[in-house]
Amino acid sequence: MTTPTALPVVVIGAGPVGLAAAANLVEREMDFLILEVGDAVGASVSQWGHIQMFSPWRYTIDDASARLLGAGWDRPESDEYPFGAEMVERYLAPLAAVPAIASRLKLGVEVVSVARKGMDRSQSRGRDSTPFVVAAVNSEGPIQIEASAVIDASGTWQNPNPAISTGLIGDAPETSSPIAFHAPDVMGVKRSTYAGSSVAVVGSGHTAQNVLRNLASLQATEPATRITWLVRRKTAGSLFGGGAADELPERGALGSWVRRAVSEGKIRLVTGFRTASVSESEDSVIVTSDTGEEIRADRLVVSTGARPDYSLASELRIDLDPVTEATRALGPLIDPNVHSCGSVEPHGHRELAHPEPNFYTVGMKSYGRAPTFLLPTGYEQARSVVAALAGDMEAADQVFFDLPETGVCSGGPASIDLGETDSCCGPERAAVEESRRVKVPVAVGSSGCC
Repeated sequence: MTTPTALPVVVIGAGPVGLAAAANLVEREMDFLILEVGDAVGASVSQWGHIQMFSPWRYTIDDASARLLGAGWDRPESDEYPFGAEMVERYLAPLAAVPAIASRLKLGVEVVSVARKGMDRSQSRGRDSTPFVVAAVNSEGPIQIEASAVIDASGTWQNPNPAISTGLIGDAPETSSPIAFHAPDVMGVKRSTYAGSSVAVVGSGHTAQNVLRNLASLQATEPATRITWLVRRKTAGSLFGGGAADELPERGALGSWVRRAVSEGKIRLVTGFRTASVSESEDSVIVTSDTGEEIRADRLVVSTGARPDYSLASELRIDLDPVTEATRALGPLIDPNVHSCGSVEPHGHRELAHPEPNFYTVGMKSYGRAPTFLLPTGYEQARSVVAALAGDMEAADQVFFDLPETGVCSGGPASIDLGETDSCCGPERAAVEESRRVKVPVAVGSSGCC
């Protein structure tokens, strides 16, 4: 039997973190394959290509990837704020075209399952010395690829959360035409669909707030456009983020912009709305809360985030935190009920590992349902994991990142409404900095993204 170490590392997903893993594998001179379900790299990023990121380029580019691109690459100005489409065009596409990556990149490949060769999850003997088998489908049909290790960087974008607060979709027509997920391009290709319509937006995160800002901009030229914002929380509280206290200014500015639009009446905010059902009449979508309140709109945008899909690992031994669906060790470090402030501790291959040897989840998917993932975190995850696979445990254990303060409190009363310059992150921040001094060094300035 071919020994696992003679086989390539398979990276699932050719988004920014998957390509960062590939760049690190190139530097380590390790064999690998990248499997991407889309027909181009950054396929999920392209779906929100019309959204401007709230972090500048200097926080969006992975160090190993930049080294691989070399001096001939037209590197963007570090203080500019890219749109998603620019990130693909100016960074991900050139990176994928580097021969060391292009020769190992397989597009249009959907991974169906990852398992140990000839084993299901119940078999133990010889498991760690048995190759992985990655089962996938491409345009020509089913394929199987043996691998020494698997890095799952497939993200969560393709698995959106349901609008219904119980998490059960039931008979709700969430894929019908009046309903869109995530962030439709209301100012671009979907303009005619939303202009002059009544639109309900469900969700409270940054994706929802970007949709709201774009809808309000559309409303400025199409005044018949009406916007209703449905959120679960009973009061606004820290809904609008940290404002000027946010160490990522554009992230703070987004929440402040939406706050003003609500106060000016451009957006109708409905709090305490927990969606119980979604249905359609002849001319509208009806969203009903668990108290029986009905909101009627022409269009519904479900911007409630996304969650990981681990069905491809059903025959692997994975261990997930019951709250976040991150790995068991990572979950408590990123729980948004505790760490809303940017107080996440450095973490790498040890926290990302599953009981299944050499199977790792990195990037957005590693955070499970936690909405606080930042790209530089994913880049450090990829670097640490690849170092561990290369056997360089000293480098793998030295995890360097710092997260910007959001200006938002954790665990306080829902009624707390932070002022534009208020911040409550001091105690959380101090505790984490103390743990960092004990555990690992921190590289200042390697933080932030979208």
